[in-house]
Amino acid sequence: MFHVKHLRLKGRGAQSAAVPTRFGLAAREVDDDWRDHVQSLGGPPVRLRTTVTEERPKSILTFNQSPDVPFDRSVNAYRGCEHGCVYCFARPTHAYHDLSPSLDFETRLFAKPDAARLLRATLAKKGYRPRPIALGTNTDPYQPIERDYRITRQILEVCMEARHPVTITTKSDRVLHDADLIAAMAREKLVAVSISVTSLDPALSSKLEPRCAAPSKRLNALGTFVELGVPVHCSLSPVIPAVTDEFMEGIIARVAELGVRSVGWIPLRLPHEVAPLFREWLAVHYPDRAGKVMSIVRQMRGGRDNDPDFHSRMNPQGVWADLLRARFRLACRKAGIGKARFELDCSRFRPPQSDGQLSLL
Repeated sequence: MFHVKHLRLKGRGAQSAAVPTRFGLAAREVDDDWRDHVQSLGGPPVRLRTTVTEERPKSILTFNQSPDVPFDRSVNAYRGCEHGCVYCFARPTHAYHDLSPSLDFETRLFAKPDAARLLRATLAKKGYRPRPIALGTNTDPYQPIERDYRITRQILEVCMEARHPVTITTKSDRVLHDADLIAAMAREKLVAVSISVTSLDPALSSKLEPRCAAPSKRLNALGTFVELGVPVHCSLSPVIPAVTDEFMEGIIARVAELGVRSVGWIPLRLPHEVAPLFREWLAVHYPDRAGKVMSIVRQMRGGRDNDPDFHSRMNPQGVWADLLRARFRLACRKAGIGKARFELDCSRFRPPQSDGQLSLL
């Protein structure tokens, strides 16, 4: 892997173009001339550009049987994510396509323009049984390219027509662009929105999740949805010990003031290539505490950087994990807030017309 002690890639979460060898891929070498040129300028010689490739899958609805997630089906309109969150557990999926989970994941994106059409065809199939569809389970449905593609908007329109419930998870206030449709779905008990807030420090956010909306914008989106009557949840995700955990109580107090009545937290996960990428990020941005952070992570993960097992992967153990849980529970009690259950309505589902035309019945 390409390690850089003093090089920062502005606007990107990953700090190198390292390629994993998990699937036997050839390693990429960074020549000394390029390295010297970068360091002499104090930054990359050229700005990294984002490219988008359109792909045409044959299906769009993915089913799972994981005991760790509250949904059994999901739709992902995009692969890769320009938000560039260095901790993103979805980064390793790019390795399956001979692409780097580091910079490729946040610069070489894939969009699925046929997603809504494929979903419509699936929902129209005889024998389909509705349960809430989760959007944003892998990469963010409201990342910057949604502004142009509007695939997530099209998916919501299909769900509204079919009276099919859906949940949305995002780190972007761009979700407000669809507030009209989401509010209409909420009145029919067809939608719930979860917005992740990692810290209250915009400077930290710009390093950790460089192309996400600022924390203040995410808080504003939460408050707006409360006013619109949309069931909304704030996820403290992920909680990173000795980096973001200091904001736990402040975030909970702030969202409670906005009227949010459901919060939760997810501990940092570092599967596969994410672990070395996160270590590299720490070495660049927080070299003074890198050892401490990883020591606490390992203490919560049974001595490993990551625990991949069902049940325990979302349930860290040890003194540090117990401390975080206690702090979270106390902050929730003080704020008068908990984790609400949003009951979405599957009873009025009606299969859409597969050709997109409205039924006359």
